[in-house]
This record gives sequence, structure tokens and C-alpha cells, in this order.
Amino acid sequence: MPKQKTHKASKKRFRLSASGKAKHRMAGTSHLAARMTQKRKRNLRGTDTTNDSNSKKIAEVLAGNGY
Repeated sequence: MPKQKTHKASKKRFRLSASGKAKHRMAGTSHLAARMTQKRKRNLRGTDTTNDSNSKKIAEVLAGNGY
């Protein structure tokens, strides 16, 4: 049986930290930022981590055991 493939869309969107948590970009920053306040745009900078249950699923998908 061949090896399981990594889900490429998930690979582009998530990275696993050393502790196993999944890091991702904040949503809502790709366009239409002119109507946002500076505070909102500032808070959307950088990355965020997912909760534990989602991190486990994302780790499986990145390892090729998901889909």
C-alpha cells in the first residue's frame, strides 16, 4: 500500500510548533482593510494557535493520516 499524502492546502496554512500546537495566520486580513480601525488591524497581525482538539486533527492531516 502506498504512503499517505500530505494535505497540501493544510500544509500551506498551518505550521506545527515544537509542543505540537498548530499555528496559523489571523483571518480577515487579505483585503478590505481600509474600513478597519488601526486597533483591529494591529490585533490581526502575526499568528495565532489553534485549540488542542483541532491541533491533533491538523497534525494528522500534515502527517498524511487525515483525509
